[in-house]
Amino acid sequence: MHLNFFIAGVQKSGTTALDAMLRRHPAIEMAAQKEPHFFDNDTLDWGKPDYGVLHGFYDRTGADRLRGEATPIYTYWPQSLERLKAYNPAAKLIVGLRHPAFRAFSHWRMETSRSAEELSFSDAIREGRQRVREAPGGVHRVYSYVERGFYSAQVHRLLSLFPREQIWFFRTDEFWRAPKETLDAVLVFLGAEAAPLISGAEYIVPVQSRPDLEFAGADRRYLLDLFCRDIERTAEATGLELTDWLASDYFEPMSPA
Repeated sequence: MHLNFFIAGVQKSGTTALDAMLRRHPAIEMAAQKEPHFFDNDTLDWGKPDYGVLHGFYDRTGADRLRGEATPIYTYWPQSLERLKAYNPAAKLIVGLRHPAFRAFSHWRMETSRSAEELSFSDAIREGRQRVREAPGGVHRVYSYVERGFYSAQVHRLLSLFPREQIWFFRTDEFWRAPKETLDAVLVFLGAEAAPLISGAEYIVPVQSRPDLEFAGADRRYLLDLFCRDIERTAEATGLELTDWLASDYFEPMSPA
C-alpha cells in the first residue's frame, strides 16, 4: 500500500476545507485525522522509517480507493518532501497558495487564539522573526508567520523533487470564489470522477480572514514590500497569475463565517 496523493501546503490556505470535501468522495479515503504529521516528524528513524505508522490512519480493505492526507507544513519543513519522495516518488501533490501577507495574519490570529503567541502582529512580523532565526535549522512551527510566506523557494524545492505533472497549485482566493470548479479540477488531477460534493455556501474559512484594525495598513505595506519580489518568482514557477497580489489595495474575498 502507498498513499496516492498529499495536500502538502500551505498552512492557512484552505487545506481543511479541501480535506473535508475530498472525504465525501466515495472513491477517496483521507487519513483518519487531518494532518498526520508523518513526514515532518524528526523523531522517527528515517534510515529505516516505519510506514506502518502512516498506514495505520487508513482502512486498508478498500483496495481500489485513492488514499491521501493533508499536512500543510510539508512544503515548509526541512526534509519533509525528500522523505515523501523516498516513500512514493509517483505521489501527486496539491499545494494551495494564499496571499502571503494575509496568510501571515491568519496564522498569527490562530496562534494568539491558542495562547501560543503574546506579541502583537506588528511586533511578531518584525523583531519576532528573530525567534525563527534562532530556532534549530532556522525554522519554527509556531512563529514562522513571515517565513512560510516566501513560497518561491518552497515551490522550486518541490519542483526539483517531483515532475511538474505530479503537482497541482491553486489560489486560496479562487478556491473561495469557485469552490466547485476548483474541486472538480482537483479531482481531474487525481484521476477521480467528478461528484456533487458541495455548494458554494459550504466553503467556510474557520478563522476570520478579513483585515480588521489589528491588520493595519502599515503592516500590510511592510509585508507587501517583503513579499513582492517573491510573489513574482512564485508566479513564474507555478504558472499562476498573481499580479493582483502585488496591488496595495488587494483584499481577500473571504468573509468571516
